[in-house]
Amino acid sequence: MTDLDPMKTDLLAAIAAAATLEALDGIRVQALGKQGSITALLKTLGGMSPDERLVQGPRIQGVREAVTTAIAARKAALDRADLDARLARETLDMTLPADAAPQGSVHPVSQVLDEMAEIFADLGFAVATGPEIEDQWHNFTALNMPESHPARAMHDTFYLRAGEGEEAKVLRTHTSPVQIRTMMGQEPPIRIIAPGRVYRSDWDATHTPMFHQIEGLVIDKGITLGHLKWTLETFLKAFFERDDIVLRLRPSYFPFTEPSAEVDVGWTMEKGRRVLGGSEGWMELLGSGMVHPKVIAACGLDPNEWQGFAFGVGVDRLAMLKYGMDDLRPFFEGDARWLKHYGFSALDVPTLSQGVGA
Repeated sequence: MTDLDPMKTDLLAAIAAAATLEALDGIRVQALGKQGSITALLKTLGGMSPDERLVQGPRIQGVREAVTTAIAARKAALDRADLDARLARETLDMTLPADAAPQGSVHPVSQVLDEMAEIFADLGFAVATGPEIEDQWHNFTALNMPESHPARAMHDTFYLRAGEGEEAKVLRTHTSPVQIRTMMGQEPPIRIIAPGRVYRSDWDATHTPMFHQIEGLVIDKGITLGHLKWTLETFLKAFFERDDIVLRLRPSYFPFTEPSAEVDVGWTMEKGRRVLGGSEGWMELLGSGMVHPKVIAACGLDPNEWQGFAFGVGVDRLAMLKYGMDDLRPFFEGDARWLKHYGFSALDVPTLSQGVGA
């Protein structure tokens, strides 16, 4: 029988002297592997007599446990030494400035709303807001839309479930109710723009169930269509940053204005794309008109004393035209790649002095 004490002493000395994890693993295989020296001793127990096994078994197991414990302790020490070396080597100076570029961006709709607010503020307009869930009086009736008007149809309007004996409220189909609330709560003269989300049952490349609209309202004495045309022309020239913007007011019908006019804007082809400016053709852009006397009267004002004009345009469509987007639906899909491509820096703040375009 091999003398176990010298073997134990040699193995423990080799384990203590192991300088790397690779060397330590080699000692483990040499002692405890399938062909290892301690494994070979354990295999001899089967050929011993019961009395010999009673004596030698505990001795061999004692050597095995001592070697296993020593290997585990040495491995832990080597792991700690390796970690300490890496921590000393991989230092990070927390006082250095971060060099990662900002990941967020300003959505095109937010950017265009800021651009429009900057332009109209220079023209003396204030920003007015109102609820997105409206009663039918503010959304329809006060705007000269009778019960039978097509705009009230279920396929155009989102109606909310009403309680028993209550009239159903709607998701506002335009921001015109803000005009009504302003005229009822503020003494003329009035000059406001009303930006916000509106809702209609539609979905294709140029229409979505929720979109953004901005409307303008002026109520004063002696207001004419000439004031409307000048305001729109001044706004569009500043927004598209072109002096060759040409407008054409085409007679139309809206229940809340009389007379009403669709506003067409001249366009030209540049690099295979239609851009507003010039006069190669006409593109319908927005609706406008003189505020209907019935609407003025519904708000408690005398239409013989006060006149006004109103207009409305889709913010998302203006963004598409100005910044070259072909499809409206990605505006609301939250695709980070689209936002990274079309988004704006937080520092791209619109100013009239430098041009409102980013």
